[in-house]
Amino acid sequence: MRVVLAEDLVLLREGLARLLEARGHTVVAAVETGPDLLAALLRERPDVGVVDVRLPPSHTDEGLQAALAARREVPGLPVLVLSQHVEQLYARELLADGAGAVGYLLKDRVLNVDQFFDAVDRVAAGGTAMDPEVIAKLLARRGADEPLERLTPREREVLALMAEGRSNAAIGQRLYLSESAIGKHTASIFGKLGLAASDDDNRRVLAVLAYLDGARR
Repeated sequence: MRVVLAEDLVLLREGLARLLEARGHTVVAAVETGPDLLAALLRERPDVGVVDVRLPPSHTDEGLQAALAARREVPGLPVLVLSQHVEQLYARELLADGAGAVGYLLKDRVLNVDQFFDAVDRVAAGGTAMDPEVIAKLLARRGADEPLERLTPREREVLALMAEGRSNAAIGQRLYLSESAIGKHTASIFGKLGLAASDDDNRRVLAVLAYLDGARR
């Protein structure tokens, strides 16, 4: 897998590069600024970009904005964003184009190597990978008047795990339900959210976006 890596802290950048290369991936560019990231993503067209949100020169959301700009030029370019803190607006911005192949992971998760590479693989394969802590905070902020309240408690559990980027089989294992039962729940979720029949991967992204939209209100 070809990876573009963006991180302004030298030790973390080199550590991530070695970690990725130890798993057999090729880091085709390792950069430290937003402009360099945008140039590298457009030049290399990697299998996935692993991107810190805050990069020079602004140290605000330079990395995120560079990734979004690259995806406007190359729709569906896989990007996994790393952040120090939960910023649900960032998660929503990543999903806004409905194309998938995006992830939002807290930097602490990098310490869990398997979880980090699971997110990298899901994003590179065109799926989504939202940090469990982001999902937990969204759940905690839900109100009784939310549009998504039409979903049953079990459907909300399924949607929360869907937002993490898990497949029906993985959701079934987590909830001790059969894959066919999860399929029925997801079909019900799509129906209640008014998502017409289309490519299932796209509908999953749209369902997650609806979830994030509802949790913001």
